[in-house]
Amino acid sequence: MKKNILILLLLVFSTCFFAQGELSCEVKINYSQIQGSTNKQIFDQLEKSIFEFMNNNNKWTSNVYTMQEKIECQVFITVNQAISTDEYSGSIQVIATRPVYKSGYKSQILNVQDDYFQFKFQQFTTLDFNLNKFDNNLTSVLAYYAYVILATDADSFAPLGGTEYWQKAQVIVQNAQGASENGWQSSQQGQKNRYWLVENTLQPVFKGIRDCLYEYSRNGLDIMYEKPDEGRANIQKALELLKPVYRSRPASYNMQLFFNAKMDELINIYKGSNVPPEEKTKALETLTTIDPANTTRYSKIQG
Repeated sequence: MKKNILILLLLVFSTCFFAQGELSCEVKINYSQIQGSTNKQIFDQLEKSIFEFMNNNNKWTSNVYTMQEKIECQVFITVNQAISTDEYSGSIQVIATRPVYKSGYKSQILNVQDDYFQFKFQQFTTLDFNLNKFDNNLTSVLAYYAYVILATDADSFAPLGGTEYWQKAQVIVQNAQGASENGWQSSQQGQKNRYWLVENTLQPVFKGIRDCLYEYSRNGLDIMYEKPDEGRANIQKALELLKPVYRSRPASYNMQLFFNAKMDELINIYKGSNVPPEEKTKALETLTTIDPANTTRYSKIQG
C-alpha cells in the first residue's frame, strides 16, 4: 500500500515538474474588426486551439523541459477581414524572451510582426501538424514560428545552438512553396517574409547576428548582475560582430528583427547614470552605424 502511494506521488511530481511541451505561450486574438454574432465563439475556440497547439499538443524537440525551462513567448493575432465563412486574413506578432542569469529580468530575443497571415478555421476543428507536408496555412505558420522561437532561444544559450530548429523551420518553408497564401516564397513581400528570415539566418554572411546574440546574452546580460561593467563591455564587443553583416547586407530583414527585440533594452543599458560618458559615446557610435534608421531613438543614451 505504501509502495503504491509512493509511486502515485512520484507520478504526480513528475507530471508537475516535467510537463509536455517546450513553450509557455500566451495567445491573444483581436477580432474587433470582424462583425457577426457567432464570431466570439469561433475566435474563442481558435484562441484555445492555438494555445493547445503551441503548448501541449506538439513535442517540438527531443529534449525534456521542466516548467522553469519553458520558453516564455506570446502570439498576438489581429484578424482584419473575413474572406468567407471560415477563412480570414490579418497579422500575427510573435515575441519571445529568455531569463537573465541571477535576476528576475526577462530579455526579449524575438519580436516579429508578420502582416501576411491568411488562414482557415472552423469551430471544433483540431489543429494537427506534420513536419513532412503542408496541410494548411494556419498550422504551418504556427509551427514555423514555434521553431523560430526555439532556434532563437537556443542561439542565445550556445554558439549556433539553434541550427537544428532553423533547419526545421526551413523544411516548413520548402513544403509551403506551393501554397496560395503569401509569405512563403522568395519573391513575395520583398525580402521581409518567412522565406527570407530562415534563408538568411542559415547563410554564412548572417552568422554575425547569431554570434552576437550568443555573446550579448551569455557573456553580456548573464554576468551583469555580478559584473555590470564587464557585462556592458562584452555587449559592446558583441555589437561589433554586426558591423560586417551591416556592410554586406545593410537594412536586411534579419538585422531589423534583431533591433526590434533589442533596441529599447540597449538604450536602457547604456543611458544609465552609472555608465561613463566615453562608454555611452562608443555605444552610440556603434548603434547608429549598424542601425541608422533608429538614430533619433538612440540619442536617448546621451540623455
